[in-house]
Parts: sequence; C-alpha cells; structure tokens
Amino acid sequence: MASDQAGQKQLVFYDIASGPPRRTFAPNPWKSRLALNFKSASYSTNWVELPDVTPTRQALGIPVSRKLPNGQDFNTLPIIYDSANKHYVGDSFDIAIYLDAKYPSAPRLIPAGAIGVTRAWNDRINDLFSRFVGLGSEGMPFNPANAEQCRQILVDRARILTNRPEMTWQDCIFRGEARVKMLADFKAALGELEQYYASPDTSKGAFINGEEPCYADMIVGGWLGMVHVTFSPEDLQQLHTWHNGRWGKIWKGLAPFTEIVE
Repeated sequence: MASDQAGQKQLVFYDIASGPPRRTFAPNPWKSRLALNFKSASYSTNWVELPDVTPTRQALGIPVSRKLPNGQDFNTLPIIYDSANKHYVGDSFDIAIYLDAKYPSAPRLIPAGAIGVTRAWNDRINDLFSRFVGLGSEGMPFNPANAEQCRQILVDRARILTNRPEMTWQDCIFRGEARVKMLADFKAALGELEQYYASPDTSKGAFINGEEPCYADMIVGGWLGMVHVTFSPEDLQQLHTWHNGRWGKIWKGLAPFTEIVE
C-alpha cells in the first residue's frame, strides 16, 4: 500500500486518464504505479487526458524518451514530479531507478548491478506485447468525451509504426479468424517468455526470482495490467489457463501493488 508521510505527498504521478471510473490502463504507467506502490511511496495521481499528453509534457519541458520510426517525437506518460527535489522524471524505467535511489531502505526494484540486463528485459517485453495490442483495441477504456480523438491518436501512431498510411480504426480491431490466430500467436510468444520463469528459483513462487517480485516482474505486470483492463472476460479466461496459469499468477501476486492512488 502507498503511504502518506505526515499528510504530505511528495511525488506527483502523471498517468493517462481512462473513462470513469478512473484507472490505469496503459502498460508504462502501470509499471510505474506498481513500482510506486511497491516502494510505499507517498504520491498523488495527476490524470491527463490522452489528447493532452503531448502539450502537458511540452509545457513541463520534459524531453521525449522515445521516437517513432519516422523520427517524430513520441510524447507519452508516465512522469513523476518530486516536490522535495523539484525534479521531473519522464520515463518508466528511469522512474524505477529514481525510486530505488530515493527509497534505499525499501526493497529494491532493480537488484544491484542489474540495471543493464533489466533494461534489455524491458525492451524485449515491450517488443513482445506490442505485437498483440490489437487484441485489446476494442476494450480500450477511453473517456467518452474524447474517445474519437483518442482513437485517431492511436490510428495515427499505428500508421507510422506499420508504414500503412491507409489504416483506419477498424484495421486495429481483430475479430473472428484473425483474432483466433492472433491469440494463438500470443500464446506461442508467451510460451517462449515463460521459459525464463521455468527454473528452480520459481518453484515456490510466480515471479522470475521466486516468491518476491522485482521490477522485471513489474515490466511484465504493466502489460498484464493493460490486458486485464482491455481483454474480454472470455479471452482473459483463456490467458489464465496458458502455461500452467503463469500469467494469472503473476498478476495475482502483484495485486498488493495495484492500488489506484488518487
């Protein structure tokens, strides 16, 4: 659980706003929310509507941490602001590093000496799950007030990522046989990932190092958080049966750190 030290919340967490009820749904904000709660950080959430993400980041003067394939800036969240140090951090991985430095007495997110390998893991997990985001397109919990604008933002991004300028929102949705195939491909990809968990260290727990989670698990958990918000109940039920229930067990194990702190 996140704590509130002396009634003053030191950190402000910028997350992408969903429709009501407000909840985290994008993978990178999920990673940081899990990390903040794991560290019992004192923080509040500043919800930013998806169309306002780029102007918000630009107004704060935070450089982008990512680029699209065409070289265009990819303005996204999360961001944290540390009021004690008057400092912004604008990337989920850098936020994890910052939290380890700020809260050294709490359990570490990234084991000492493992920043490089954890960063490589983050890149691999992002690449894997990004291939299957279409499975959750219809379930994206957009704010009804700006849903069409949100869809257009994602379509514009998909056009660049796929080099398909003719794409529409309907092209981002997978139904029928196309969905069955994508689910099968997702299962196969997760099967390869599960091999990293199938070791003696995980015989007594769901996480990559066994019973205790680390940031590597929260990287996976961030994507599982999006899956649990955007997938249909039927697809989630399937997911929870794959690979001896590994993915449901990871999400259940991270449940103590999923609180939506306002």
